[in-house]
Amino acid sequence: MQETIKYWKGYEELEQSPEFVRQAQNEFPDFLPLNGENGEGTSRRDFLKLMGFGLGAATLASCEAPVRNAIPWLNKPETLEPTIANYYASSYFTGNEYVAVLVKSRDGRPIKIEGNPLSAITKGGTSAKAQASVLGLYDEARAHNPLVKGKDSDWKTVDGEIRQRLASASGTVALVTGTIISPSTKRAIAEFAGRYPNFRHVMYDANSASALVKANGGAVPGYEFAKADVVVSVGADFLGTWISPVEYAWHWAQKRKLKRENPQMSRLFAFESIMSLTGANADVRAAVKPSQLPQVVAALYARIVGGAGVTLDKTAEAALDKAAEELKAAQGRALVVCGTNDLASQTLVAEINRALGANGTTIGAPSYVRQGDDAAMLDLIQQMNAGRVGAVLVAANPVYDHPQGKQFAEGLKQAGLTVSFNDRSDETAALCEFLAPDAHYLESWNDFEPKKGFLSLQQPGITPLFNTRQLPESLLRWAGSNANYYEYVKATWKGLGNWDQIVHDGVLQTGASLLTITPQANPMSVSAALSAASASAGSGIELALYEKVGLGTGADANNPWLQEMPDPITKGTWENYVAMPRPMAVEMKLEQGDFVTVSANGTTLTLPVLVQPGQATGSVAVAIGYGRTAAGKVGDKMGANAFPLVTVGDGQLMLAATSGVKIAKADQKRIELAQTQTHHTIMDRLVIQESTLEKYRENPREVTEYEKLATSEGPKAPGEVSLWQDYEYKNHHWGMVIDLNSCIGCSACTIACQAENNVPVVGRQEVVNRREMHWIRIDRYYSENPHKPKDYDAMETPADQPMVVFQPLMCQHCNHAPCETVCPVLATTHSTEGLNQMTYNRCVGTKYCANNCPYKVRRFNWFSYNDNEKFDFNQNNDLGKMVLNPDVTVRARGVMEKCSMCVQRIQLGKLDAKKEKRRPVDGEIVTACAQSCPTEAILFGDMADPNSRITKALKEQHRERAFHVLEAINVQPNVTYLTKIRNVETAKTAEVPA
Repeated sequence: MQETIKYWKGYEELEQSPEFVRQAQNEFPDFLPLNGENGEGTSRRDFLKLMGFGLGAATLASCEAPVRNAIPWLNKPETLEPTIANYYASSYFTGNEYVAVLVKSRDGRPIKIEGNPLSAITKGGTSAKAQASVLGLYDEARAHNPLVKGKDSDWKTVDGEIRQRLASASGTVALVTGTIISPSTKRAIAEFAGRYPNFRHVMYDANSASALVKANGGAVPGYEFAKADVVVSVGADFLGTWISPVEYAWHWAQKRKLKRENPQMSRLFAFESIMSLTGANADVRAAVKPSQLPQVVAALYARIVGGAGVTLDKTAEAALDKAAEELKAAQGRALVVCGTNDLASQTLVAEINRALGANGTTIGAPSYVRQGDDAAMLDLIQQMNAGRVGAVLVAANPVYDHPQGKQFAEGLKQAGLTVSFNDRSDETAALCEFLAPDAHYLESWNDFEPKKGFLSLQQPGITPLFNTRQLPESLLRWAGSNANYYEYVKATWKGLGNWDQIVHDGVLQTGASLLTITPQANPMSVSAALSAASASAGSGIELALYEKVGLGTGADANNPWLQEMPDPITKGTWENYVAMPRPMAVEMKLEQGDFVTVSANGTTLTLPVLVQPGQATGSVAVAIGYGRTAAGKVGDKMGANAFPLVTVGDGQLMLAATSGVKIAKADQKRIELAQTQTHHTIMDRLVIQESTLEKYRENPREVTEYEKLATSEGPKAPGEVSLWQDYEYKNHHWGMVIDLNSCIGCSACTIACQAENNVPVVGRQEVVNRREMHWIRIDRYYSENPHKPKDYDAMETPADQPMVVFQPLMCQHCNHAPCETVCPVLATTHSTEGLNQMTYNRCVGTKYCANNCPYKVRRFNWFSYNDNEKFDFNQNNDLGKMVLNPDVTVRARGVMEKCSMCVQRIQLGKLDAKKEKRRPVDGEIVTACAQSCPTEAILFGDMADPNSRITKALKEQHRERAFHVLEAINVQPNVTYLTKIRNVETAKTAEVPA
C-alpha cells in the first residue's frame, strides 16, 4: 500500500513544457485533462493513467492495435516501479454490501481487488461482487459526460442550469438515494439541505430491511456469529446476501473449524422457503412457505418467552422444539436472525434475543449498512404524483428496482426539475432531464462507517476515466461551495489520528461515531406483533423473491463476470427462472426448461422452469436483479424483472406474494437452461466425504473413508504399479488444503481467479454448450435419497429436501498426472515444485489431456473470446482490456488452459525472497482463490516447509479428515480436502427422510 497524495518531483516542471502539452493533448485528448475542473492541475495518477492508456492499451489490447509512442519519464515517481504492483487501501460499498479492500494497480490501472486484512469487520475476506467490481470501472456503458435531455454537455452548463432551477423550484426538493454510510457525504447533504429549506432526503434499499431497522431503534443490530453456539435463521440468508455476508461468513466459520483438542461446533437451524446459501450450510433445515415465516417466529417466541403459538407441519414443529431447547440452553451464546421484511416478525425476534441474553454478547455495535425507509419512499412517490415535489434528485434506480417503479416514472413527469446521479443512462436516468454522472468508487475519495465506531476510507486508484463527478461534490457545487472533496473528507477525519497512516491502513476503529442516526421507537407492541405473526398462512401457491449471490439486485447487471458466475445453488447463469419443487412440476406436467407464466400483484412474467430440490412445498421462487432494459449491452434483456411482483403493504415491501399467485404453462418452446452443473449427487462415489460431529468425537479416524489401493488379485496391487516416476521435491512443493467445513459455496474464489488469470467470458450459449472457462468451480452436491433402490436413476435423483455440500474443484496438480502422459507435444509437464504446468504456445489443442483428466478441470478455449465480435462483452474493447493482468498470458484460440495455482504469484514471491537472500515466508505467497475466501476455507502453501501451516494441517489431519478425491486411481493430487463434519444428531451421514 502506498500513500496517495504525492506529486512527482520533476513532473510538475515537465507538465509545463509546451512540447509535453502538445504531444499529450494530440495523442490523448479524451483521457488526460491537463487542468482539472477545480484548477488542481495534473496529478501523478493523471500521468499514470496516460501511461496506462497509451502504452498499456497498445500492448494489451491486441496485436492489431496501432502502436502509439509513450512519453518517457525524465524523473520516475518514487512510488512506481514498472511491472511492480502498487496496492491502495480502499472500501467497496454499493448500497447493500460493505467490504474493506486493497486495490492492486499496475502502471496506474486498477486490475484486482483483494481483501484488507486490517479490517476488523471483513477480516481480509471479499465477495464475488467486490471481486467483479474492478471490471465495472472499465465499462463503456458508463456515461462519458454530463447530459442534458440525453445530449452531451459540460459541468459548467449543468451546474448553472441546475442552480437556477433549484432556486426557483416550487414544492419539495427531494433527494432519493440508497443507504448512505458515508459521514462526509451526509455532511454534504446537510450543507445542501441548508441551502434549500424545503429539502427532503429519502433512502430506500432494493432488498429492504426497513422492518428490521424500525424494530431495533433505527439501526440493524450488530450480529456477532463468532460468539454464538446456537443460531436460528428465519428467512435470513446471512451467508449469501443478507445485510453483511462477508462479515457474517467469517464470524460463522470460526465456530465451524474443528480443533482436535476441543471438537466443538456451533449449530445452525434454518427455516426458509428457498434453498439459500445459509440453508444449504445449516445443520437442521425446515422448508416453509413465505406466509409461514412469521408463524415460525411466533411459534419460537411462544416456546422461549411464552404465550400461545401456532402449529406448523411436523418437520417444522420438530425443528422448532429442538431449536428452542438449544437456544435456552445456550443462554448468552444464542442468536436468532430474521430476514423477512415484516415488522411483527422483527419485533418478536428482538424480544427473543433480549430473552436469550444476546444483547451485549452475540449482538454488539449496530450496523449502518441498511437505512432504507419503505414508508418514506412510498409516501414520496405519492407526493410526486400529487404534484407536491418540485425537484427530484435521484442517485438510485427506482424505475427498475422498486415495485412502484411505474408510479415513480409518472411522478417524475410532475416535477419541474429531474436530475440523476447514476453512472449511466439507466431506466431512471433516461427519464430525467439532467444526468450528472457519479464517478466509480475506484475513482473516488470517500469514507464509510459500516458499524458504529468502525471507520473505513475510500481512496481512488485512478483519476476518473470519463468526465464524471462524485455525488457529494455535485451537491456541494449546487449549494454554492467549491470545496475540494478530498479536503472535505480529510476535514471530517480531523483529530482522529495521523492522516497518512489512516490512508495507508484504510480502516480505523474508534469508540466514537461520525454518522448521525436518528433513533426510532418501534410503532408496534409485542402483543400486536404476536397477533399479527400468528395469523393463518395462505393455502394456495406462494411466490418467494430472492437475491442471487452474484448478481444481487441488478445494479451490476452489465458486469459479465457476475452474469456468468454460476448461482451456488441452482448453478444457473445469465438468466432467472421459476424455481419449482419436483412434486409441483410433476403435478403440473412440467419439465425443466418449459415456460410458465407467473402472475402476482397485478404483474405477469413468463420464465422457464427450474426443478429445485429444497424449495418449500406449494411455493415457487424467482430471482430479482434481471430484466434490465438500460444497463448496457451485457445486462439488457437477460431474464425478466421480478421487482413488480414485490408485495406492498402496511408501508413495507415484502419480497414475496402470499396470495393470488397463479402459474400456468406458457405456449413457448422449451429451452435448455445455462447451467454449469446438471448432475446433483455424488452417485455413490467417494468424490466428497461427510460425517457427523458425533462420530468425530467418538473416533476421528473413522469419519473419512479411504479407498483401498491394494487388492488380493494379481501379483501386484494396483497401487503398487505406476506409469509415472516418483518426484523428489528438493526446494518447494506447493499444495492446497481445502476445509469443506469452512467452504460455504459463495464463489468469491471463482471471480477472484477470473480476475487474476484473465479467464474469458463465453456467454450464455457457450455455457449451454458446456464450454464455460472458469478455472475453479464450486461443485454443489445434494444428498441422495436413501429410500430408493440403488440404481443409476435413483442415485441421480436427490431427496425433495436434501442436505447440501460444496466442493471447490480446480486442477489437482497430480504427482501422477494422467494428462502429462498423453500430451503428444509436451504442452503439459510437471515442475520441480509439484505444479502441473501448461506451455500455451506449444499446445495444439488435441484435448487428449482433458479426456484423460478424471476431475474434468481443464478448459479448451474454442474461440479467441477477447477479439471475437460474437463475444462482445466488456473485455472486447480497448477500455475493457485495461483490466487484464499483464503477468498472465492471454491465451490464443485453440489451447487448453486450467488452474496454475497462480504460478505468477509464486514466482514473484520467490523473486522477492531471493532479493533479500532468504526463503519465502509461509503466508506471503497466496493464490487468488485463497486470498479472496471470506471463511479462509482454502489454505495454500509449501508442503516442503516443515513449519508451514499446510504441513502442520496435513500432519494433524493425516488419516482423520484429510482425503484426496478419487484416491483409488492413484494420481496422487497435491490438493487435499478435509471431510465435512455436520453438527447433526443422527449418526447417518447425509440421509434425509423422503
